[in-house]
Amino acid sequence: MPAVSQPIDALICPRWTIAVEPDVTAEEALCVAIRDGRILELLPREQALESYAPAEVHERPDHVLMPGLVNAHTHAAMSLMRGFADDLPLQAWLREKVWPTEMRFVTPEYVTDGVRLAVAEMLRGGITCFADMYYYPLSAARVAAESGMRLVAGMIAVEFPTAWAADAGEYIRKGLAVHDAVRSEPLVSTMFAPHAPYTVSDETLTRIRQLADQLNVPVQMHVHETAAEIDDAVSETGKRPIRRLDDLGLINPGLMAVHATQLTAGEIALLARNGCSVIHCPRSNLKLASGACPVADLAAAGVNVALGTDGAASNNRLDLWAEMDTAALFGKLVADDASALPAPELLRMATINGARALGLEDTIGSIEPGKGADMICVRLDELETRPVHDPVSQLVYAAGREHVTDVWVAGEHLLNDGAPTRLETAAIADSADRWAHRMHAS
Repeated sequence: MPAVSQPIDALICPRWTIAVEPDVTAEEALCVAIRDGRILELLPREQALESYAPAEVHERPDHVLMPGLVNAHTHAAMSLMRGFADDLPLQAWLREKVWPTEMRFVTPEYVTDGVRLAVAEMLRGGITCFADMYYYPLSAARVAAESGMRLVAGMIAVEFPTAWAADAGEYIRKGLAVHDAVRSEPLVSTMFAPHAPYTVSDETLTRIRQLADQLNVPVQMHVHETAAEIDDAVSETGKRPIRRLDDLGLINPGLMAVHATQLTAGEIALLARNGCSVIHCPRSNLKLASGACPVADLAAAGVNVALGTDGAASNNRLDLWAEMDTAALFGKLVADDASALPAPELLRMATINGARALGLEDTIGSIEPGKGADMICVRLDELETRPVHDPVSQLVYAAGREHVTDVWVAGEHLLNDGAPTRLETAAIADSADRWAHRMHAS
């Protein structure tokens, strides 16, 4: 008797598959079987069609199938400030434009609408998971849940009052309430998100370290973003910020140091020795003239480097394809080495490295049996992506978010041949326009 085919939810059949783990290589004629939101098996096409009886078969003959991209640092609601405060240095941008505007306009409604806009942009560009550092994180969590997207919500903390909280104690209390509220959300987790060493006190950072240890959640913070930050810290405390964080016990495997454009060789070694991650946001750093992250040196030292877009107010695009390309080209220039940061390393930064930084490496970031079925298809049959000598290089240096055709998160098909399946994009666009009118009319 012929073998009975096993029922599954879906079978994805691309031309190339890049599993990322154990290697970033493109293999042909493989299919991925999905059941109950997870990757069941990666196997040759003929065997897949014989072994399984899928409810759906997705034939993608000119496409790469790869893990979904992980945007390891965003301020998603700031999508409503896209183009609002361009061409300013960081401190003027923050103190003269961003912070006053946030005090006037940021509400749960603002965050909800801003995150919806960000999620729509990111999903259409192949981002399946994002880490967010912003006010009203429960509003962001609700949007992510309704959109079917993975989120690591930041429990933010600063010392000064904002629309979200009055003081550090209230920030922590509200953050812990968010952590408890999202426990039942399968796609939402949390992290502590103290803004930066220069806006958070030793007392608050010590409390956050203790709570992070108790809850087993990571900590994400802007660290060594500009040379001025370092100079001010040394003038005020006698220590560079990373030295201060080390003295407080925060230089540990749970730390994600965002930006890190100003690092000494000793600091790179310290981060590597303690298993820290660095979140590289190259386009934001370039636009704000903040500095150059020494990515090649970090990678050579063994530091886990992931990619983030930062917010749309300081980047304008929540586009990890642009970040990969920029990180590669800028990184080669900084290293003065054309062989530095090759294409496979950039794909790792945008996938498994981001998952590892967020503590999700056992769940997402690669195409492996048992992991969540968070995957994307990218077409390489357009004029601008031909000929295809090497699919991996083509993805990093030639393809863009416009070539993403399909997105699955936990097995759900959220982008089907370029069309969102959950999102009402016209309503999202109208909401963004209304906020722009309000901000300019006030």
